[in-house]
Amino acid sequence: MTLAVRVIPCLDVTAGRVVKGVRFTDLRDAGDPVEMGEVYDAAGADELTFLDITASSDARQTMYDVVSRTAENVFIPLTVGGGVRSTADVDRLLRAGADKVAMVTAAVQRPAVLAEVAQRFGSQVLVLSIDARRSADQPSGFEVTTHGGRCSVDMDAVEWAARGCRAGAGEILLNSMDADGTKSGFDLEMIAAVRAVTDVPLIASGGAGHPSHFPPAVAAGADAVLAATVFHFGEFSVAQVKDALRTAGHVVR
Repeated sequence: MTLAVRVIPCLDVTAGRVVKGVRFTDLRDAGDPVEMGEVYDAAGADELTFLDITASSDARQTMYDVVSRTAENVFIPLTVGGGVRSTADVDRLLRAGADKVAMVTAAVQRPAVLAEVAQRFGSQVLVLSIDARRSADQPSGFEVTTHGGRCSVDMDAVEWAARGCRAGAGEILLNSMDADGTKSGFDLEMIAAVRAVTDVPLIASGGAGHPSHFPPAVAAGADAVLAATVFHFGEFSVAQVKDALRTAGHVVR
């Protein structure tokens, strides 16, 4: 059976507000996360991803109250990330209402935490979020970054994806830092490279600027497509993305 392609709005949150910029800089206020979550739920989004984009760089924890309020008002699966460092953090987020938890910086700093989370809560809860960009210094041509893309790490992004899956990640959220917020299209080469070494669901992120950008990401190997800027500022809708995917022959809900 062919699984339906999921369309996922992403709420990048800092200080309790949804923001959006280009490559995580020049941030603009985009609204209240709870209100926006309700709008996307009603608009037919399949899931919602909530990323506290300054939690790691500011060395603080995710805002559990915002997560809780969002979960109370949104009835599609909710993935939460940002500042998640331990099984205790995951436990608290799940209790606050998250369905899945994304790990970025902490997983790079201490990869063993992936296995710890997977063993305690199950792989279906654990999303390995990878903020990657092009680099001639890595064998695959892509390197890992942390702290919202502000820090380079001497790790090959494709190898890290494969390693994360072996450790227990049940899903990969692959974000192209080069394309993030540019509206120039997804990094298809990066998606295909990660797809070739992993067998868990793969979410493509970074670069969506038009409904026509989404079908090629799925053709490259993505099981789900994620966007923020274009949805938040009303440039096009979840329904238009699903229409584009359906027209290209992909199954959507």
